[in-house]
Amino acid sequence: MLLIFLTLALFSCNNSKTDKELDPSLMLWYDKPAANWTEALPIGNGRLAAMVYGGIEKEVIQFNEETLWTGQPHDYAHENAHEVLGELRQLLWEGKQEEAHKLGNERFMSQPFGQFCYQPFGNVLLDFPDHNNTNNYKRKLDLEDAVSTVIYETENSTIKREVFASEPDQAVVIHIENSTKGELNFNIGLDSPHSKYKVKVEGDEIVLKGKANNYPNELDAQNKPYPESKLTFEARLKVINKGGELMAEENTIKVVNADSATLLLVAATSFINYQDISGNPEELCKKYLSDLNGKSYETLKTDHVKDFSNLFNRVAIDLGKSEISNRSTNERLISFTKDKDPNLVSLFYQYGRYLLISSSRVGTQPANLQGIWNDKLSPPWDSKYTININTEMNYWLAEMTNLSELSEPLSQMVEDLAVTGQNVAKEHYNLDGWVTHHNTDLWRGAAPINGADHGIWPTGGAWLSQHLWWHYQYTYDREYLKNEAYPVLKEASRFFVGYLVPDPKNPEWLVSGSSNSPENGGLVMAPTMDHQIIRNLFANTIEAAEILGVDADFIKTVKEKHAKIAPNLIGKHGQLQEWLIDKDDPENKHRHVSHLWGLHPGNEIHPLTTPDLAEASKVTLSHRGDGGTGWSRAWKINFWARLLDGEHSFLLLRNLMVPSLKEGVDMEDKGGLYLNLLDAHPPFQIDGNFGATAGITEMLLQSHLRDENGDYFQDILPALPSAFPTGKISGIKGRGAFEIAIEWQNGELVSTSVKSLVGNKLNLRYNGNLISQETKKGETLSFTLADFNN
Repeated sequence: MLLIFLTLALFSCNNSKTDKELDPSLMLWYDKPAANWTEALPIGNGRLAAMVYGGIEKEVIQFNEETLWTGQPHDYAHENAHEVLGELRQLLWEGKQEEAHKLGNERFMSQPFGQFCYQPFGNVLLDFPDHNNTNNYKRKLDLEDAVSTVIYETENSTIKREVFASEPDQAVVIHIENSTKGELNFNIGLDSPHSKYKVKVEGDEIVLKGKANNYPNELDAQNKPYPESKLTFEARLKVINKGGELMAEENTIKVVNADSATLLLVAATSFINYQDISGNPEELCKKYLSDLNGKSYETLKTDHVKDFSNLFNRVAIDLGKSEISNRSTNERLISFTKDKDPNLVSLFYQYGRYLLISSSRVGTQPANLQGIWNDKLSPPWDSKYTININTEMNYWLAEMTNLSELSEPLSQMVEDLAVTGQNVAKEHYNLDGWVTHHNTDLWRGAAPINGADHGIWPTGGAWLSQHLWWHYQYTYDREYLKNEAYPVLKEASRFFVGYLVPDPKNPEWLVSGSSNSPENGGLVMAPTMDHQIIRNLFANTIEAAEILGVDADFIKTVKEKHAKIAPNLIGKHGQLQEWLIDKDDPENKHRHVSHLWGLHPGNEIHPLTTPDLAEASKVTLSHRGDGGTGWSRAWKINFWARLLDGEHSFLLLRNLMVPSLKEGVDMEDKGGLYLNLLDAHPPFQIDGNFGATAGITEMLLQSHLRDENGDYFQDILPALPSAFPTGKISGIKGRGAFEIAIEWQNGELVSTSVKSLVGNKLNLRYNGNLISQETKKGETLSFTLADFNN
């Protein structure tokens, strides 16, 4: 036992930050291995990802590479679909919705009827045959270092495994050590769920080659075949032993009598971009491994931690902790609805940032419905990009939690869609500009999919464009605005300038249609959400053009159209109407509350500026209730924060942070978290994690309102719940390019500091009191409660 104690102490001393072991807001930990995928711990570098189970005798590390999808480059547009657009609209004006659905399905939908799906890549299989009598087991995920660790004792030794996904070195690194020299023995293998793959050993490397399976359904809803999957892939796992020897046994490598071993996993596909799949994954993998030659495990880990921490450590949050915070993560989650441990909220908040850093890096694909983690050939909703809420929710936290550069993959996808969406605009609407509907995939499909009753929804691209404008609002990067954001905004607006039509009953109003209010009520004319999104798009385009001093004639037309879009309306129940027709059902508990888009993430409804519409929004939320899927509850956290009701916002957070032990789809058991704190939609969908982090930020800082000169208000603690009586947060960002720290005690502000990143005017507001001050670039200003009271 003395040997074990000394070994554990040595391992602890080798950690770079031993005091962090005591910080439960930065660590997920468990005292037994994961029983299934939704208990495993996620790691990722934006391109590669893995789920670490933490097994003892047999360990599985399931891994992904972001570009492994079914399908091939494909134009989804339905040729001459615009020929039935007028008929669709007329049917809807006449109330013939079923006929419109039938016509839409037959003549207006994507070719094929659906899109393609994100795929798992393979599994690293580790077999430790002599580890059958162990104790003092612990597995953990360090959010700050992004390292997953397993440690346990055998009869005579302590075994430690560390796993991380390095962005600088583009590899998943697995390091295994035994405290007793010369006694590390285990077997290593690779496999894949795809039907066409081979594994072989080449010296100290295991090589996995394969081709992506075809789409799980052979035929679409119109009995047409899906295009063949053509992506090829390769993974290589290099084994580096310290001491002992390596032995090849069939398709596996055996480590014999080593002191330690480091496994380097690299992977690639033939994908180059959405139009080109001529890449060579073998060459890429060999290049990745060649670049790692001569690097020690210590160097790999140091470089990884430095890279990850540079992003993660920009924001710190402390909502308090107590003895209950020191329990295992699964115990904390199970009891949260009763004890409301604020430290678990801190952990959950930072987990959202951790997951975004792990699934979205510059030059990668955006985070999809499952971020970058998927173990199923036929994943829920294809694990693609649903852009009538879910994809956007993934990026709500990026700018505000000081991860601005991580929005680049989303911006790049939007720029791609602005290209593929041009043909869809022509074929489906006979219009210029670009349009995207409610889903897209690796191949940048932009046409309406799945079914007319929910797939014909043309404002997906307009909503996505908001994120490009947000990036400018938070950074004031004029070159980005000029070269990337504005061209996308302009062409999206060009489409809607031609798309809007007069309402027959109110000809002075312009309305959207045919469309739907996702995903409720079927195909209609004039859904409220469309009008809010288009108004926002037009307003952002107008402001961007005026900042750049361009396109005066076009902007004049956009302003004219903007002024005529049908307004928000309050219905007979006091609710915000979902459609122009006052037909909302107070008993409808639908998970989407699409018509409150103008409250959040839009900015046209607020208690201080439009109190009547804010009250109507509260009525709508009371009708829809406090349940829903994971992302639905996360959106409601943001809604109630925008309504300045921190108590109700926290209620929705508490409703989200409940344990869900089911892996399958069960829409009667909605929402919650798996024991690894991933959002249980159910099943797994990552947007609830990201949306919750954004919602907690909205409780503490809001910056979407502006004064008469267009300068942003930085509203401090606008919706602070009593569950967080004392706390502090630093590093979060407000529009106007400000970085802000806040500290409070007993529910009241103590101090705040603001760093002006570009030198804009500061409007700092707390509890109705305002401090306005000119700033200089790089200047940090500090204020206390007394400054607001004077």
